[in-house]
Amino acid sequence: MEATLVQLLSRAEASATAISAPGRSALSHGGLRELVDRTLATLNGLGIGRNDRVAIVLANGPEMATCFIAAACGVTTAPLNPAYRADEFEFYLSDLHAKALIVEHDSASPAIEVATKLSVRLIDLHARERAGDFDLRPRGGGGAAAASGGMAQPDDLSMLLHTSGTTSRPKIVPLSQRNLVASAMHIARTLRFTSADRGLNIMPLFHIHGLIAGVLAPLTAGSQVFCTPGFNALKFFAWMDEAAPTWYTAVPTMHQAILGRASKNLDVIKRHPLRFLRSSSSSMPPQVICELEEVFGAPLIESYGMTEATHQMASNPLPPGVRKPGSVGLAAGPEVAIMDEAGALLPRGQVGEIAIRGPNVTAGYENNPKANAEGFANGWFRTGDQGVIDDEGYVSLTGRLKEIINRGGEKVSPREIDEVLMDHPAVAQVVCFGMPHAKLGEEVAAAVVLREGQAATERELQAFVGARAAEFKVPKKILFMAEIPKGATGKLQRIGLAAKLGLV
Repeated sequence: MEATLVQLLSRAEASATAISAPGRSALSHGGLRELVDRTLATLNGLGIGRNDRVAIVLANGPEMATCFIAAACGVTTAPLNPAYRADEFEFYLSDLHAKALIVEHDSASPAIEVATKLSVRLIDLHARERAGDFDLRPRGGGGAAAASGGMAQPDDLSMLLHTSGTTSRPKIVPLSQRNLVASAMHIARTLRFTSADRGLNIMPLFHIHGLIAGVLAPLTAGSQVFCTPGFNALKFFAWMDEAAPTWYTAVPTMHQAILGRASKNLDVIKRHPLRFLRSSSSSMPPQVICELEEVFGAPLIESYGMTEATHQMASNPLPPGVRKPGSVGLAAGPEVAIMDEAGALLPRGQVGEIAIRGPNVTAGYENNPKANAEGFANGWFRTGDQGVIDDEGYVSLTGRLKEIINRGGEKVSPREIDEVLMDHPAVAQVVCFGMPHAKLGEEVAAAVVLREGQAATERELQAFVGARAAEFKVPKKILFMAEIPKGATGKLQRIGLAAKLGLV
């Protein structure tokens, strides 16, 4: 097994296309390898070497993809959401102890002023003609060469990402070169990537899903990645026509938006048949899986990932393997087990906390002994997700432990009620969540988006759930919305939703 990204990226034919983008000429795998060498030579010449931390604030697109890859081959990358405000950049740049910040040369990001305030070195990225090709130019003078330059070694840190921090201060997840290599290989093996594949990347590239599954894994298999400026349902099918992809990966809300426009673009779908679609980062309603597979005439592979695992932990297999709607599939890289509260492993068929261990799993949170004591047990990482493994080894999630609604001692999995409501013909999208209740502690609530041209009342939907689930699981409050609020990566977030919607 290759131990570093440079070794992994060296396998592709030099002339094969690596990176393409809307309206741009493409960058070859040979060109990408030259870019890696050039980027690390520039950074090393500025005194930035292995395990030095470089924050990256770039718009979604080919340069963000290649800047991450090139830098991760020799320094510690910290991709940040370009939509952050100044106070957020100040928190993240300080928390990361960033030595430098890479931005577009004409950027007006508030990160620049913050970096100047914190004495973080600024480096401008100048895009070249080919998609993803660029030069780095430092602001100000040079410096002494890096004491430890060159290519990263397996145990060097290659990426730092913060957890979402929905209930506490965001935690830093350090990921080593070994973690990145293992995860890229796990995903490439699961999805059987070859040099003939072309991925249409619509995922944000400051997030583990897009960086690893959308970009790194296919490139290490010699595939091509078509990098868009980010998700746009109105442009998706035009990009599909230009890219002629064999696959794409997305979060459920993106898939649902694509599905909403698919009927008007059946000619595009027919011209460019997909080998598969992939969904990850949150659960996909089985009803939507069926609709997508019918429209695209291709299997939808639902998988299960998280930052601490450098993305993928489990995945439904490609045909002829069995896909189980509602399940996140079989262990796909790390070992997966079910654990009780005391840290003992449970037999198949019993519900408990999902735990993982393997070469793609972080060694522990940075400077956070409390989180590490809570998150690791007997060599296993505790995911915080509740689930079960069936007799055939398929993993099913029953909820996020922190999201389970405790209604006067009765435990309700919001995902279960999501799936019940999705069976109603008028419901296009739903997210159930807990809202505060003076006597019960929590009560079940739901936010619903109706299908275009359809109608339903709160009482009608409550009766629909009541006929299919116990009375205590029926949402006592149902809000009808044009759109449900989402996080920065497009995921629906149950925690904190009651407050966002004014139900506290």
